[in-house]
Amino acid sequence: MPETLISHIHEFEGREVSLSGWLFKKRSSGKLHFLVLRDGTGYMQAVASKKELPEEASRLCDEVTLESSVTARGIVRKDERAPGGFELSLTDLRLIHLAEPYPITPKEHGTAFLMDHRHLWLRSSQQHAVLKIRSVLSFAIREFFQSREFVLIDSPIFTPAACEGTSTLFQTDYFGQTAYLTQSGQLYLEPACMSFGKVYCFGPTFRAEKSKTRRHLMEFWMVEPEVAFCEFDGIVKLAEDFVTDLAGAVLERCGPELEILGRDRAMLEAIRPPFPRLTYDEAIDHLKEVGQEIAFGDDFGAPHETALCEKFQKPVIVWRFPEKLKAFYMQPDPELSDRVLGFDLLAPEGFGEIIGGSQRIHDHDLLLERIDSHKLPRETFQWYLDIRRYGTVPHSGFGMGLERMVAWLAGIQHLREAIPYPRMLHRLYP
Repeated sequence: MPETLISHIHEFEGREVSLSGWLFKKRSSGKLHFLVLRDGTGYMQAVASKKELPEEASRLCDEVTLESSVTARGIVRKDERAPGGFELSLTDLRLIHLAEPYPITPKEHGTAFLMDHRHLWLRSSQQHAVLKIRSVLSFAIREFFQSREFVLIDSPIFTPAACEGTSTLFQTDYFGQTAYLTQSGQLYLEPACMSFGKVYCFGPTFRAEKSKTRRHLMEFWMVEPEVAFCEFDGIVKLAEDFVTDLAGAVLERCGPELEILGRDRAMLEAIRPPFPRLTYDEAIDHLKEVGQEIAFGDDFGAPHETALCEKFQKPVIVWRFPEKLKAFYMQPDPELSDRVLGFDLLAPEGFGEIIGGSQRIHDHDLLLERIDSHKLPRETFQWYLDIRRYGTVPHSGFGMGLERMVAWLAGIQHLREAIPYPRMLHRLYP
């Protein structure tokens, strides 16, 4: 008798199989038992006649508790009404472990309770669907860059300097030296792109922001490409292609998960290039027209980002920001000296910024001037300045937070559900 996974059950129509999993739901009706099993790859209903089952298995159908682990045997039957289009005509059921009363029930639970039980909440169908989408996105990210001949470069977690200021850094002692948990792998990718041409990193980053909004986590995953001989228009186009490709991967590979989440596929199908492009000035003018309170020189908040996307109902690229709003390493706009060649890619439906990028300064003296004007220590950035001394070239890159992308494509409202174990302000358990 073959042992199989629910995701492969269609291959065994009419045959007796064995599968192991957990009891997700159960009910009895007259002479029949209905057990819904899950094994991590899908859900399947097992139907059994109380009289036709062995006595021990029939008794177990009555006594087994939710989330108990079992091995079920039965004949695979096609049934369009069943989850996945097939059900199991149960011939035997064996217990692996009888679960204690499960604390998460169909009733409403508060957020604090669910977060305290995050290790169990992961088993719910919606959380399972979100994290499956995350897994698909992680793989698709690597596929995108590998197919374009990018080289994966792992940036360090411990760093001696900040990428974008020290106010949101986690500081630690590193054998008598001050070290920080990384905010970004960008500074380390720039030297690497001078070796390999096209590189990317993908790993955890940390921001000690005392923020409790739905868009912020203390620990999150970020993917960052960096490309030599690439100027501003080129990196914006790469970001546009990247987002389009990832949305397509989720549509193609995550149909059941999108259905579980009730995600409107039409919104994802509309993610097609080209995306609308607005200068910072045009964005400010539009926000004023729709009644948003904002002045030239202000940075965008969540309401502003939402309002900018409402006009288009698809991702929007805002570019050419004032220099004072952006990081020290961004290349000045050749047409407007007080602007930089930086951009934000905003997701619609209120999800806001998911990508930020720029062309980097490649001139040594200009970069040194910016380091001094931002009151950053020269000695800490000497290695970073070195790449402007040995064959410098125009180069560009961007960063995308994985959790924001997951939240947008899955249609969930808080980043805490887009990562297995979220680290938020005052949340370090479990």
